[in-house]
Amino acid sequence: EVQPVESGGGSVDAGGSLRLSCTASGGIFADVDVGWFRQGPGTECEFVAYVHRDGYPIYAASLKGRTAVFRNKDRNTVYLQMDDLRPQDTAVYFCAAGQIYPFDTCSESRRKATWGQGTQVIISS
Repeated sequence: EVQPVESGGGSVDAGGSLRLSCTASGGIFADVDVGWFRQGPGTECEFVAYVHRDGYPIYAASLKGRTAVFRNKDRNTVYLQMDDLRPQDTAVYFCAAGQIYPFDTCSESRRKATWGQGTQVIISS
Protein backbone atom coordinates (compact mmCIF):
# COMPACT_ATOMS: atom_id res chain seq x y z
CA GLU A 1 0.00 0.00 0.00
CA VAL A 2 1.27 3.45 -0.93
CA GLN A 3 1.57 5.69 2.13
CA PRO A 4 1.70 9.41 1.31
CA VAL A 5 4.01 11.66 3.33
CA GLU A 6 3.51 15.43 3.03
CA SER A 7 6.09 18.17 3.50
CA GLY A 8 6.71 21.78 2.53
CA GLY A 9 4.16 23.56 4.69
CA GLY A 10 5.01 26.75 6.53
CA SER A 11 4.09 30.36 7.16
CA VAL A 12 4.10 32.97 4.39
CA ASP A 13 2.60 36.41 3.84
CA ALA A 14 -0.45 36.90 1.66
CA GLY A 15 0.51 36.98 -2.00
CA GLY A 16 3.35 34.53 -1.46
CA SER A 17 3.87 31.02 -2.76
CA LEU A 18 4.45 27.55 -1.39
CA ARG A 19 5.20 24.20 -2.95
CA LEU A 20 3.96 21.21 -1.03
CA SER A 21 5.40 17.78 -1.65
CA CYS A 22 3.82 14.37 -1.29
CA THR A 23 6.23 11.46 -1.35
CA ALA A 24 5.22 7.83 -1.62
CA SER A 25 6.38 5.45 1.07
CA GLY A 26 6.01 1.75 0.40
CA GLY A 27 4.91 2.04 -3.20
CA ILE A 28 5.07 3.86 -6.50
CA PHE A 29 3.01 6.99 -7.12
CA ALA A 30 3.10 6.43 -10.85
CA ASP A 31 0.63 3.58 -10.40
CA VAL A 32 -2.04 5.52 -8.47
CA ASP A 33 -4.13 8.66 -8.60
CA VAL A 34 -3.24 11.36 -6.05
CA GLY A 35 -5.38 14.05 -4.49
CA TRP A 36 -4.90 17.03 -2.20
CA PHE A 37 -7.43 18.11 0.41
CA ARG A 38 -7.36 20.74 3.14
CA GLN A 39 -8.90 21.40 6.55
CA GLY A 40 -8.97 25.03 7.61
CA PRO A 41 -9.70 26.35 11.11
CA GLY A 42 -13.44 26.27 11.64
CA THR A 43 -14.16 25.21 8.06
CA GLU A 44 -15.23 22.04 6.32
CA CYS A 45 -12.53 19.79 4.95
CA GLU A 46 -12.48 20.28 1.17
CA PHE A 47 -11.02 18.98 -2.08
CA VAL A 48 -8.12 21.02 -3.48
CA ALA A 49 -6.63 19.24 -6.49
CA TYR A 50 -6.22 15.86 -8.16
CA VAL A 51 -3.76 14.34 -10.59
CA HIS A 52 -4.51 11.18 -12.50
CA ARG A 53 -1.81 8.56 -12.86
CA ASP A 54 -1.45 9.79 -16.46
CA GLY A 55 -0.82 13.34 -15.22
CA TYR A 56 -4.20 14.90 -15.97
CA PRO A 57 -5.04 17.52 -13.30
CA ILE A 58 -8.34 18.76 -11.85
CA TYR A 59 -8.65 21.74 -9.49
CA ALA A 60 -11.19 23.11 -7.06
CA ALA A 61 -12.76 26.32 -8.36
CA SER A 62 -11.52 28.33 -5.38
CA LEU A 63 -7.90 27.61 -6.28
CA LYS A 64 -8.00 27.28 -10.05
CA GLY A 65 -5.50 29.64 -11.66
CA ARG A 66 -3.43 29.84 -8.47
CA THR A 67 -2.54 26.17 -8.14
CA ALA A 68 -0.71 23.53 -10.10
CA VAL A 69 -0.44 19.84 -9.30
CA PHE A 70 2.15 17.75 -11.05
CA ARG A 71 4.24 14.62 -10.73
CA ASN A 72 7.94 13.95 -10.69
CA LYS A 73 8.06 10.24 -11.39
CA ASP A 74 11.80 10.01 -10.94
CA ARG A 75 11.42 11.25 -7.38
CA ASN A 76 8.18 9.36 -6.77
CA THR A 77 6.66 12.64 -5.66
CA VAL A 78 3.57 14.72 -6.38
CA TYR A 79 3.76 18.49 -5.91
CA LEU A 80 1.13 21.11 -5.16
CA GLN A 81 2.33 24.55 -6.21
CA MET A 82 0.25 27.36 -4.72
CA ASP A 83 0.67 31.01 -5.71
CA ASP A 84 -0.99 34.27 -4.69
CA LEU A 85 -1.85 32.73 -1.35
CA ARG A 86 -4.59 34.29 0.77
CA PRO A 87 -5.37 34.10 4.49
CA GLN A 88 -8.34 31.85 3.70
CA ASP A 89 -5.88 29.31 2.29
CA THR A 90 -4.65 28.69 5.85
CA ALA A 91 -5.24 25.01 6.54
CA VAL A 92 -3.70 21.62 7.09
CA TYR A 93 -3.12 20.16 3.63
CA PHE A 94 -3.45 16.42 3.17
CA CYS A 95 -2.25 14.19 0.37
CA ALA A 96 -4.24 11.09 -0.48
CA ALA A 97 -3.37 8.22 -2.80
CA GLY A 98 -5.28 5.37 -4.36
CA GLN A 99 -8.96 5.45 -5.25
CA ILE A 100 -9.38 9.20 -5.62
CA TYR A 101 -12.47 10.86 -7.08
CA PRO A 102 -12.22 14.59 -7.62
CA PHE A 103 -14.71 16.53 -5.53
CA ASP A 104 -15.25 13.67 -3.08
CA THR A 105 -15.83 14.92 0.41
CA CYS A 106 -12.97 14.27 2.79
CA SER A 107 -15.02 11.62 4.60
CA GLU A 108 -15.73 9.80 1.34
CA SER A 109 -12.10 10.00 0.30
CA ARG A 110 -10.83 8.73 3.65
CA ARG A 111 -12.89 5.58 3.17
CA LYS A 112 -11.48 4.91 -0.28
CA ALA A 113 -7.87 6.13 -0.25
CA THR A 114 -4.80 6.30 1.97
CA TRP A 115 -4.19 9.69 3.55
CA GLY A 116 -1.03 11.26 4.91
CA GLN A 117 -0.72 13.06 8.24
CA GLY A 118 -0.92 16.52 6.71
CA THR A 119 1.27 19.62 6.58
CA GLN A 120 0.32 23.00 8.07
CA VAL A 121 0.07 26.09 5.88
CA ILE A 122 -0.41 29.52 7.51
CA ILE A 123 -0.97 32.65 5.44
CA SER A 124 -0.64 36.00 7.18
CA SER A 125 -2.45 39.11 5.96
